Formats: sequence, C-alpha cells, structure tokens
Amino acid sequence: MHWVLTLGVIGAGMLTIRPMGFSGRGLAVAVLFVLNGLALLARGLPEARVTERVAIVWLSLGIVASAALIATGRSGSTYLFAFFLAGHIGYRLRTRPAVILALSCSLLCGAVLYFRLGPGHHLVPWEIGLVTGVPVLVGIANRSHHQAVRSALSAAESAESAARAEAQAAALTERSRIARDVHDVLAHSLAGINMQLELADALLDTGDLERVREANGKAHSLVKESLKQAQWTVHTLREDSLPLLESLTAMLASSGHRDALTVTGTVREVPAQVTQHLLRIAQEALTNAARYAPGGDVGVELTFAASSTTLRIRNRAATRPVDAGVGSGMGLIGMRERVALLDGTLTAGPATQGPDQGGWQVEAVIPQ
Repeated sequence: MHWVLTLGVIGAGMLTIRPMGFSGRGLAVAVLFVLNGLALLARGLPEARVTERVAIVWLSLGIVASAALIATGRSGSTYLFAFFLAGHIGYRLRTRPAVILALSCSLLCGAVLYFRLGPGHHLVPWEIGLVTGVPVLVGIANRSHHQAVRSALSAAESAESAARAEAQAAALTERSRIARDVHDVLAHSLAGINMQLELADALLDTGDLERVREANGKAHSLVKESLKQAQWTVHTLREDSLPLLESLTAMLASSGHRDALTVTGTVREVPAQVTQHLLRIAQEALTNAARYAPGGDVGVELTFAASSTTLRIRNRAATRPVDAGVGSGMGLIGMRERVALLDGTLTAGPATQGPDQGGWQVEAVIPQ
C-alpha cells in the first residue's frame, strides 16, 4: 500500500510542480524533486538493513530537501513530500527521536513560509508548514500496531512450539507405555519358551525322548499363554476397550478364575489410563501367580472408595510342583512404574496372615 501512495505523491509532484528544467531555477526545482522522490522511495528499505542512525540522517536530509522544495516551487503540491516524510518518521524511528525530527520538520517548513524564504512562499499559507510534522502521530500509531501484531505472532509461534514440545513429550510417554506393555506380555513367556527349547535341544543328544516331549509341551503351553496375553494387551491398548469392571471380569474368566472377583463400594467409571494400567497390573500378577504358585487359589478384590480405587490380587501357596524358569525380574518394577504414573502406591509381598498365608499379595491404590 505504501508503494501506491509513494508513487502517487511522486506522480502528482511530477505533473504539478513547476518550474522544472535543465537550467536556472527549473534545474534547482528538478534536483530537489528528485531528492524528495528518493527520500520517499527509501521508505521501502527493510528496517533490518537500515540502522536507526542512518535512518535519522536520511530522513533529516529529506526534511531539508522538502522544505527547500516548498520555498522554490510554484505549485501547492510541494508540501506533500514533507507530510509523507513526517508520517514515515513516526513509523521508522522510536517515539522520542521521531517527535523531535517531526517538530524540526514543522519549524523548518513553517519558517521557510513565514519568513518568505524563496519565491514559493506566497503559494502556501505559513500555517501549513507548521502542521507538516503532524502525520508523525499516524506513523507512531501504525508502528505500535505493527509491533503489537508482531508480538502476537511471536506469542503464537511460542505457543505452537510449546504445543509441539508437549506433543513430543506425550508421544515419548506413550512409546514408553507401549514398550512397558510389550515387555510385560512377552519378557517372561519368551524367557520360559527359550529355556524349554534349549532344554529340549540338549536332551536330544541324550536320547531321552520322553523329557524332550515334556519340554516341547511346556514350550507350546507358554506360546499359548503368550498369545492370550498379547490379545489382552491389544484389547487394553484400544481406545474403545471395555470399562474396568467388565474388562477385569473377562480377563479372570479367560484365565480360569471366573468367580475370583469381589467388588466393594459403588462402581464408577475410571479414566482410560487408569483402566489400562490396572488391567496390566492384574495381568502381571495373575501371570506370576500361575508361574510361581500353580494350583493355588486366586482372589481379586476391586474396591471403589470415595477418594481412591484399589485393586488387590492374592494367591495362595502352590499345590503343584513349581517350574517357573528364569524371569526377567522386571515385572514388579513395571507394576511400580505404572502406579507411579498415576500418583498411586503399590505394595507387594508375602501374605503373612489369614486364609492366604504363605501366598502372595499385590495391592495397587490409585487416588481419585
């Protein structure tokens, strides 16, 4: 837009300012017109490439040239250059130097006309010269608006950067959760499968086919168990998974503990993240119970209190021989990490009293 106005002023001056020529007064007017035109065209220079000191020098020379043009020209349009330069002074410079330079413009142009310096003084009232600096106020207002827009854009960019950083952090957290789920499902089972296959491979050299078949059968059982756990992991990772109570009931039924669940308190919906972590804790505890206490009864309690949700899994001592193999040692650590993400507490250890004495208990308490 400023290019249109600049070219409009230069065009109007070219058509109306007289005399213009190549000698005498006409040459002086032509040179001053060119200088004023260059001073206006310099408005298009980027602020980043022109220091404030250079801008003050250029605009000061422009004011002198515009005052001289008012004095020498015979047309009333000579004052337009002073008006537009004053407006740009307010936009380009800080407020204090802008006001000082604009005041100088008014005084200089007013003095040229008031004291009748040059032949053009009779065409324009001297009061017009005094107000040539007034457009500086418009320039200052435009500069303030421009700075406000830039500040708003900068704030928006900062907010966008913060949002991207937050999204990246959330993605990393989600990746950690998925990695933890994959470990919980596969680590124990794959370790057991590997051990049984290595045992079968070693027994082949001894010719003890009965023990080879036994090791192979255990490996097959572990594979089936891993597939079942993988299905539950996929289920709990889905956004449309069932509520906590229904999901836990289905899990217990599929693991052979259909009547093991006891619910206390008023059932309510809990956040999806809480459901996912509690189901994974229950799955880990049931897997450990099957591995380290085969044949022992399992009891699961889900308590909905006013300020918390509690999941307790207990198993009695084993009634069949234990052949748990080698675990990764990360199951309990994973459960503690899950509860910590929910600002809850987890306790795990032997049951020392009651009907489950000699067994194991895991309790997760998640605040409401």
